[in-house]
Amino acid sequence: MSPIRRDPFKDLLFLQERMSRIFDEALLKYKGCSGMAGGMWVPPVDIYETEENVILKAEIPGIDINDVNIEVRENTLNLKGERKLEKNLSEENYHRMERFYGTFQRVFSLPYAVDKDGIKASLKDGVLKIIVPKTKEMKRQSIKVKVL
Repeated sequence: MSPIRRDPFKDLLFLQERMSRIFDEALLKYKGCSGMAGGMWVPPVDIYETEENVILKAEIPGIDINDVNIEVRENTLNLKGERKLEKNLSEENYHRMERFYGTFQRVFSLPYAVDKDGIKASLKDGVLKIIVPKTKEMKRQSIKVKVL
């Protein structure tokens, strides 16, 4: 069995994303946006990769797909959306409000150059799945280092 190689840069990217999320959540709580209508919230997102794609899965139950916007510029993916409070109920009618309402935005740095024309997204059971294909030249790129 061959040893498993770890990429320290992937670990750093993971740590950066995790710390960014912690600070974002703390800032939202500090600003008083604790889930009431109109406040910002942060949906949890998993990011992983296969040989061909980078895949993002975001938990956004109760959100209409028309209220979600996905944009990719260079190697940055921007995910925006909104969960709307039901129009026939006001905050005063609730006994408890634990779900987050209002707008959200997440920005992710993608570790590879991507094929912007091949990006696909689907929403099933409240999970938004975004498939971002890697460019062909990035899939098998290796660099020969000359030893002096």
